[in-house]
Amino acid sequence: MATYDWEKFGFHIPEIMLPREGTDYGKWAVVACDQYTSEPEYWEDAERIVGDAPSTLHLILPEIYLEKKGEDEKIAAIRENMKKYLQDGTLRKMPKGCMLVHRTAEGRSRIGLVIATDLESYDFNKGSSSLTRATEGTVVERIPPRLRIRNGAPLELPHILILIDDPDKSVIEPLNNVPQEKIYETDLMKNGGHISGSFIEEKNLDGMKEALSALYDKAVEKYGNGKVIFQAMGDGNHSLATAKTNWENLKKSLSPEEIENHPARYALCEIENIHDDGIVFEPIHRVIFSKNGNGGMDLVRETVKLLDEQNGKAYLALDNDTPPASAFSIPYITREQSGLIIIENPSSKLEVGALQNALDVMVKERKSADIDYIHGTDSVRKLSLKDGNAGFMLPSMDKSLLFPAVAADGALPRKTFSMGEANEKRYYIECRYIAK
Repeated sequence: MATYDWEKFGFHIPEIMLPREGTDYGKWAVVACDQYTSEPEYWEDAERIVGDAPSTLHLILPEIYLEKKGEDEKIAAIRENMKKYLQDGTLRKMPKGCMLVHRTAEGRSRIGLVIATDLESYDFNKGSSSLTRATEGTVVERIPPRLRIRNGAPLELPHILILIDDPDKSVIEPLNNVPQEKIYETDLMKNGGHISGSFIEEKNLDGMKEALSALYDKAVEKYGNGKVIFQAMGDGNHSLATAKTNWENLKKSLSPEEIENHPARYALCEIENIHDDGIVFEPIHRVIFSKNGNGGMDLVRETVKLLDEQNGKAYLALDNDTPPASAFSIPYITREQSGLIIIENPSSKLEVGALQNALDVMVKERKSADIDYIHGTDSVRKLSLKDGNAGFMLPSMDKSLLFPAVAADGALPRKTFSMGEANEKRYYIECRYIAK
């Protein structure tokens, strides 16, 4: 077998854990915990579907319950369920290898590889030039509550999606033709589409490793030594940042030899090729909620005033008005009315950057509103039509610009894009043991 410098690429071949044969994967697989954070009915419905069946729902904390009453009890229950699944054979450990995953949702199909990423190759801090790069600003305040869940947990479940820039489709796509064993195939609950996963032993991954080596050399040629962006966060950046923080804390008590071999040094993830036709960048919209009894239009007017102060000029317009050339046009929705916010001579390169600067003042400094980041226009409209709420619709980003933009300018504004709608997000299936 050929040898490869995996530290160089920031990857690691894991020992994946999967539920035992006969498990109902339709109940086992549950969507990423950071979705539907303003829709409790989604998670209540998921609980009804799962019941007492083995499920990743019993191993995660949906973020709608984060920092709410009963959080400590829920985390304690997660720990007990992890131990139970490990002890009673609900989970089984596979040999070293990867899972090749095919997913179809919303009429689009894509392919991914479940592998592990080396946390030593990732730095989420601003200005980082690490091999694995955050593509959006990391909100460090979001890490501690998530750290309470990961700290001391014996298992990790990934909803992390990492992108590689492989226009020739040389790394993941050829794995369709190597020896593999299909492990699962199921429809995913709550309109999540269809998924199948096949296990590939490490001995059959040499071609993938060789292709990664060639891809890395091309990245060095493109960006220069020490500036290579080889893995770009597509989804789950705060989850990976939590894993990184946990690892940095743990390292302090480890010997150099333990640091080299500890399972918590790595984070399970799914890598996908940004050039996969099934990958679509969807915008992440904003909904704000009044904290002082004001109406939705009061929030919109406050937003416009801040935008006017922060940019060349900002004002309200009708839905059918034509904005000046080079101006930003952001649709808004409230119960009272809807229309456009026009921003002339914007100070940011993207609409999301200009809007977020204004909303940050309202949420963080003035504390006049709370905010949620919403995938899908239907959810935005539903939430925005409630008293005291205002929704803002943002355009999608051209995915081909991601790697060059992050390499040149660093992380994009927070929540700039989403890989698909909420129901297209990664569903938890694979696990990995991270305790020593």
